[in-house]
Amino acid sequence: MAKQEIDKESLLPFVEIDRVIHEPARLLILAILSVIECADFLFLMNQTQLTRGNLSSHLSKLEAAGYVEIQKEFVEKIPRTLLRLTEKGKKAFAEYRQKMQRVLDSF
Repeated sequence: MAKQEIDKESLLPFVEIDRVIHEPARLLILAILSVIECADFLFLMNQTQLTRGNLSSHLSKLEAAGYVEIQKEFVEKIPRTLLRLTEKGKKAFAEYRQKMQRVLDSF
């Protein structure tokens, strides 16, 4: 059997994929935050099944990219961390989805 040639044009969207989002844990975080207005840290930790440290690390990377806003507050002297997608994060996630769809449709 002859090997099928891969159309290099069809791989272009894959090359352009946002690597910050493409990491599975960060993709999961953004997917959850994309369907809700905001979430607290414990909710997100339970939904993703990530440890505190792992979730915190991924959130820091998403915050550094400008994709997630982290707001810390106290509720009756108990610390609470709220998380939400920024406009930049919403746009980046939508673009990521479109590029991945193009990659998947090309095969």
